[in-house]
Amino acid sequence: MTDTSAAAELPAGFLWGVATAGHQTEGDNVASDTWFLEHTTPTLFREPSGPACRSLERWAEDLDLAASLGLDAFRFSVEWARVEPVRGQVDAAALDHYERVVDGCLERGLAPLVTYNHFTSPHWFSAAGSWLADDAAEVFAAQCDRVTARVGDRIAAAVTFNEPNLEQLLQAGHKLPPEAEQLKKAMLAAAARAAGTPRYFSSNVVPAAVQEEFQEAMTRAHRTARAAVKARRGDLPVGVSLAVADEVALPGGEAHRDAKRAAVYDHWLRVAREDDFVGVQNYERLFHGPDGEVVPGGPRNGMGSVVDPASLAGAVRYAHQVSGVPVLVTEHGVQTDDDSVRAAFLPAALGLLAAEVAAGTPVLGYCHWTLLDNFEWIFGYGPKLGLVAVDRETFARVPKPSAAVYADVVRAHRAVPVG
Repeated sequence: MTDTSAAAELPAGFLWGVATAGHQTEGDNVASDTWFLEHTTPTLFREPSGPACRSLERWAEDLDLAASLGLDAFRFSVEWARVEPVRGQVDAAALDHYERVVDGCLERGLAPLVTYNHFTSPHWFSAAGSWLADDAAEVFAAQCDRVTARVGDRIAAAVTFNEPNLEQLLQAGHKLPPEAEQLKKAMLAAAARAAGTPRYFSSNVVPAAVQEEFQEAMTRAHRTARAAVKARRGDLPVGVSLAVADEVALPGGEAHRDAKRAAVYDHWLRVAREDDFVGVQNYERLFHGPDGEVVPGGPRNGMGSVVDPASLAGAVRYAHQVSGVPVLVTEHGVQTDDDSVRAAFLPAALGLLAAEVAAGTPVLGYCHWTLLDNFEWIFGYGPKLGLVAVDRETFARVPKPSAAVYADVVRAHRAVPVG
């Protein structure tokens, strides 16, 4: 029996959902920059995304799965590369598709949470310099405007960017070996040559040397995008989702922890003070001693860090302390091939999140990453983070035991709403 009593402490109106992303699930996103990089030689990507989970066709089945868990929110991204595959040429059929997804969410009682840019962009955009192009903010704002014009009256929240601080987190935490940075630069140089342009970038493939420029450019684009969304619907909550590890200082480790926070999170958390909420995406709890990061003993996740259910509450607390705005947990989960680890991890983490909310930290909702085992960027289909397994041949969806555990947590909250 799963202990879900702590989940009932969360207030009425709290959103329970799952998070997904277009390129990782839809399949055959051929006009995108990520697809181009997957097929570049050399490439940092372990394998191409190919058909992904075929969610472009099976989206209704995916929504049914989410609804069957008793959820009331579904986060997904609108793929800009499908909507505007060629600069200046809008594909009305693609907008029709995403409108059907929004309406499908509402028909099933799922609040649509829409990400306007989940790492991928059109190939033409990245070939023109990506976010470093002079007109990048305005071009992205036009995309945000057309999407909001089509579905903005029916969605529950808008996320401009997914993890614009990811590269800073990877660099500060030494998550990728030095040779990966060299391969990244070689891949981008090859992509630029193949595209016939001076430079080529993608939002989650940014060389260390230009990360500060990207941060400045994406900050400008976020603000411009938010203004475009608000011009269409002023009451629509808008925010940005950030990768936030729970950084914990051991005795003497405070300076090291604070330097990590300043390098990775604080810029965007201050930017979020202008927003309606800040999205928190948490997968790790990291410990800092006087001489740097320390990895304690205990079960490890696929990222190499200790599986620690307390990480989410700590990340949420810090994000709110700096930003001053409510938090929406836009992603949280654990990378593991052992679903029993996920099944034990979820109720423990959500119980601690509930205690954090009870202590006064405003949290609007929780989206588990992710619904389906999917394409995890440069790592391909190896990492498993889904509540539902996907057969790579037939694309059949098979819920894991952790899906039922998550449904139990949600059900316990529904039974005893507070507030």
